[in-house]
Amino acid sequence: MDTVTSLDKFRVPIGNQEIELQEFIFEAGGMPLLRTRIRERSRFTIFDVDPITAARWGKVLCAWAAAQPGMAGKQGEAA
Repeated sequence: MDTVTSLDKFRVPIGNQEIELQEFIFEAGGMPLLRTRIRERSRFTIFDVDPITAARWGKVLCAWAAAQPGMAGKQGEAA
């Protein structure tokens, strides 16, 4: 059976979308994936990304957030 582990789940303050980050490991093997599930009312968008893509995406997200006014020294809160 494939293994899915929830890493974080939160709501976006503007738009109220629910975002859940999960680690997805296939029973048959292969690399684990980071699954990003975005829920807007009854609609779901799901991205499965590899570790290299997740690292690049995360780096850009962190750099962008850090460059925004009022964000010096602040980090997002994990659930």
